[in-house]
Amino acid sequence: MAIERFTFPGHAGDNLAARLDMPEGPHLATALFAHCFTCGKDITAARRIAGRLSAMGIAVLRFDFTGLGHSDGEFANTTFTSNVDDLLRAAKHLGERGMAPSLLIGHSLGGAAVLKAAGAIDSVKAVATIGAPFDPGHVTHNFGDALDKITSEGAAEVSLAGRPFKIGKGFVDDVSAAALAPVIGKLGKALLVMHAPRDATVGVQNATQIFLAAKHPKSFVTLDNADHLISNPEDAEYAAEVIAAWAGRYLDLRPPAPPPGAPEGIVRISEADPKGFLQDVNAGPVHHTLADEPLAYGGTNQGMTPYGFLSAGLGACTSMTIRMYARRKGWPLEHVSVDVSHDKVHAQDAETSKEVRIDSFRREIRLVGELDTAQRQRLLEIADKCPVHRTLETGAEVKTILVD
Repeated sequence: MAIERFTFPGHAGDNLAARLDMPEGPHLATALFAHCFTCGKDITAARRIAGRLSAMGIAVLRFDFTGLGHSDGEFANTTFTSNVDDLLRAAKHLGERGMAPSLLIGHSLGGAAVLKAAGAIDSVKAVATIGAPFDPGHVTHNFGDALDKITSEGAAEVSLAGRPFKIGKGFVDDVSAAALAPVIGKLGKALLVMHAPRDATVGVQNATQIFLAAKHPKSFVTLDNADHLISNPEDAEYAAEVIAAWAGRYLDLRPPAPPPGAPEGIVRISEADPKGFLQDVNAGPVHHTLADEPLAYGGTNQGMTPYGFLSAGLGACTSMTIRMYARRKGWPLEHVSVDVSHDKVHAQDAETSKEVRIDSFRREIRLVGELDTAQRQRLLEIADKCPVHRTLETGAEVKTILVD
């Protein structure tokens, strides 16, 4: 994933800090992400979603709203309307670069903002919200006793997620007056509503109200035990996977034909969580999975281990090879399954004289069907001709190049 950092002018002319995650391969579409109230562009949910979408060929622009993160300006002078204006400025900037956004994603109050902004961005075909309030004024519930002071004195300091923020009366008045129902009803875009039933910050009834106000096509997906900030990496990964799969139904993500003689593809592995061992495994713009280590080894157990993938390759290749042979012969093979286990054994156990440990793969093959003894024996022999089996037996050369 190529990363570009830059600034663009916000609603008041202040420079807003942005990050554009570009696909390594063909650029097929562009998404614009709006973060939650007083959050920033680099929270867990934003990072995971951007990573998954860029792997699909979708560039993702995420930025800090005015006065937050690395963006200039005074947060105390911002409003819900100004956040919407910042989104429109971001969309305009993308359009000027020939990358007009076709997908909007908003988290919490950012979700309300993308619903408000979507109608003014002609290029947008789909909108996804995460934990968004139906009534943007809901956010004032977090101000507690400071709300009276804001009303009487024009501004007050509010503690949100352990950090102090100065909130002005203009923000309170503006967000309280915002009405989304008419906007949602006239959205005219595909809508995905995601919400956690146990969200203690923005209740799940908000998702129900948004969903009911919208016209089809619309979808609702529950985030189960996730918190409002989607702080658990597993929840963020799930949200990213769902958005990535859903968006493919409404955006034209067909990659261009490869040039003649191009290799089958590249498998790219990149860190998903630098604090652990979780890895994104992407095979081209379509296929994605996770690699990890067990909890006992410092991982989060969200994916197969590297040796698990190696065993899977052997097992899959074995099953496919057997099926191809039986199909060609017209034999009555109904089903194939292959169990593969991996271990390290002493070399002398493998009838060699060297006192070293080597890899040992145990492969148990089950064949279902009206096969005679000779056919079953022949299919067992064919299993040893699987290309991955041969690679493991003969060894392979690995060339490593450090790329700048």
